[in-house]
Amino acid sequence: MIHPAHIPNFNLFGETTAFPDVVHCEAVLDRAGQHGWRISPHRHTQMAQVFQISSGAAQVTLDGLERRLEPGQYLYIPPQVVHGFAFTRGTEGTVLSVPSPVVARLGPKTPALSDWLGSMQHGALSDGADSLLTSVVATYGSNGNFRAQRLVSLTHALLAALADESTAEVASPRGPNTQMQQLDALITAHLGEGWRAREYASALHVTTGHLNRVVRGAAGMSLTAYLETAVMTEACRLIAFTRLPVAEVGYRLGYADPPYFSRRFRLRMGETPSAYRMRVSGERPAE
Repeated sequence: MIHPAHIPNFNLFGETTAFPDVVHCEAVLDRAGQHGWRISPHRHTQMAQVFQISSGAAQVTLDGLERRLEPGQYLYIPPQVVHGFAFTRGTEGTVLSVPSPVVARLGPKTPALSDWLGSMQHGALSDGADSLLTSVVATYGSNGNFRAQRLVSLTHALLAALADESTAEVASPRGPNTQMQQLDALITAHLGEGWRAREYASALHVTTGHLNRVVRGAAGMSLTAYLETAVMTEACRLIAFTRLPVAEVGYRLGYADPPYFSRRFRLRMGETPSAYRMRVSGERPAE
């Protein structure tokens, strides 16, 4: 496996230009067929995607974990998750790309919906959801004064249906937690700036103690642990999918002391950064 010096960030795969539409639909063949049926690991910072396979299959890498996407299944990938594909030749299906602002407008928000939209999802595509996806594809190829509005509405209906079907057994007694949503957005924006709890609390105009209580109630952990979890998740991505030295990964994530970063990584992940890189990528890193 060959890794670049950074994780590629694209709008659509291989493209860094402006997003072409309110949402984007294309056949798997249109993109994967141009790249030899292999899509190298990359991520989208401001876009979620839904993949659907009707024939063929795909071996998928998601933040270093392997999944297989079979006919009749879907895969939802939220922003930031590093993903790559190895499709069997001739695979047919649909790729729906949804900018983050469109995803964010899906409401009213609940903790269960926010959790679903923020996590990778993989499962069987129901007849109802498949019908909605077909409608999205048809509307994408249509014209009309209100095509964009129809496209967004149908995409929202599809995401809500997928979330509803996969969380049908899960109760959600709590109301929406806008402070957690704001915190997550700030973490994404300032992950490489070494922000600590007090900076996040200040940006949200609350005390550190108050924000700690909010996070503990929503995530079951302290604010400090929540922030470090986000940092270590990004560290895993950079270590697995780039050639950056481990020390440079630490610097980029706000750790001025490389040995301290390595100790924190080992405490969190159960192995050193070097061992993690060798296990996930099969390559010995330059320290």
